[in-house]
Amino acid sequence: MNITSVFLYASLSLGPTEVPAPDLSALTPYESPAPLQLEARQLQAWDASEARQGVAADVYHFYPVSNYAIGKYRRDSGKRVGGWVGQPNGPVSHLTSCFQDRSRLWCANSSYPDAPAASSIEVFSAGSMRHVDSHSLGVMAAGSLTWFDQLEEGWIAGFVRYNSKNGKAKKSVAFSGVYTFDRSWRRTGGWRLPPGLVKRMAPHDASGGALSADGLLYLFGHDKPELYVLAKPKMGPTLMHIATIKLDAEGQAFQFDPVRERVIWAISRPAGQVRTFSLPDIPLDTSTAGRFFDPDKFED
Repeated sequence: MNITSVFLYASLSLGPTEVPAPDLSALTPYESPAPLQLEARQLQAWDASEARQGVAADVYHFYPVSNYAIGKYRRDSGKRVGGWVGQPNGPVSHLTSCFQDRSRLWCANSSYPDAPAASSIEVFSAGSMRHVDSHSLGVMAAGSLTWFDQLEEGWIAGFVRYNSKNGKAKKSVAFSGVYTFDRSWRRTGGWRLPPGLVKRMAPHDASGGALSADGLLYLFGHDKPELYVLAKPKMGPTLMHIATIKLDAEGQAFQFDPVRERVIWAISRPAGQVRTFSLPDIPLDTSTAGRFFDPDKFED
């Protein structure tokens, strides 16, 4: 027997080193880190009668959204230069958000308050303000679509459950969530919202959402003057609430400015105004949380 065989025989005979089992009863429950408390700075404000559900923006115009109307205003003067108007109780009667991309307005529409909850994507020409396309999602177990954004080669979207006016068999807002889809709207993943954030937004839920160039997800509630920043968890099905940004806009849908970094377009429903805000930078502890995409690969 050579020396190598001796060492191999000895290691096999002794076996692996014994590791004592931990005392699981002594472990303390996990507590998520407290979100940072930050504040945005208001830049501009314009009156707009359609500022009821949210606002989108491109390089030259902004587009306030109501249930069945979209306005088109010059961003240099605030002058209204066009729009689209539907009908109450029509096929498009509950627009909840829009964003502008490639000369199109991509909008979320739902059947709220009718049940069962059905949703569709409605597309408008940003130039002519004509309706140009529609993609129905139909009735989805996830609830009603309120916002969506592009994520890599697919979509990320928010679906809500309403505590009232949403059919006889109601689920609470705790069943609302954020989901990912491929380009054909086939579901590929998803997360629940943090319970603490759901409680903070109650009795409503997230009415607007968008990804920022920093790779994080930003959500607005329904009526609180707060913007919530969420990160992708390193493990588990629950998003991480890492920051709350105070600002003078009471929720609803918004869009990041296509020209200025860290600037969003939002609305004040009570004031009937569209407003812009400069957001602070958000630090991220990458040991516990991640981004939804690599900011270094972000393309405008």
